[in-house]
Amino acid sequence: MIVENTKVDSILVKNFEGNEVDLLQAYANHNLLIIIYNNQCLGCTGRAIPLAYEFQKQFKNIQVIGIHSSFNAEEVTEKDIKSIFTIKELPFPILLDEGHKVYDKFQSEGTPQWLLIDAKGILVRSIFGSQGSAQNRLMYAIEQLEGDAGAA
Repeated sequence: MIVENTKVDSILVKNFEGNEVDLLQAYANHNLLIIIYNNQCLGCTGRAIPLAYEFQKQFKNIQVIGIHSSFNAEEVTEKDIKSIFTIKELPFPILLDEGHKVYDKFQSEGTPQWLLIDAKGILVRSIFGSQGSAQNRLMYAIEQLEGDAGAA
C-alpha cells in the first residue's frame, strides 16, 4: 500500500515484448503523471486518455505514462492498446499491468486512476476519475508540482 507523500520504491510493469520495466528506474529524476486505465473503460478512452495527451503537450516537465491494467486472464497486445487511438503511434508510453498488481499497489478506486510522482519518487497525488472535479484536482496538483520545481 502506498499513500500520498511517501516514496514509491518501484512500479513494475511489462512492455509489449513481455519484458519487465521499473518505471522509476526507466524515468529516474523525472516528474511522472501515470494514468492507470483499461481499454474497456469508456471514461478512460473517451476523457482520460485525451486529457493525458493534453497534459503531455502542456506540461513539458511532466512525463505522461499510461499503464493498461488487466482485470482478466486475457492477454492484451500492442494492437489492442493502439485500437483506441486515431493515430498510428502512441502519444506517450503505455505499458501493461498484468494481473492488476500496480492497480492494487496504489489502492486504485477504479479506472482511470492518476498518479503524480515527483522526480524524487514521492507520490504527490493519487486521483480517481475523469470527470470535471477530478480533472480540476489533477490540474491543480500538476501546477503546484511545476511551481515547486521552478522554485527549487
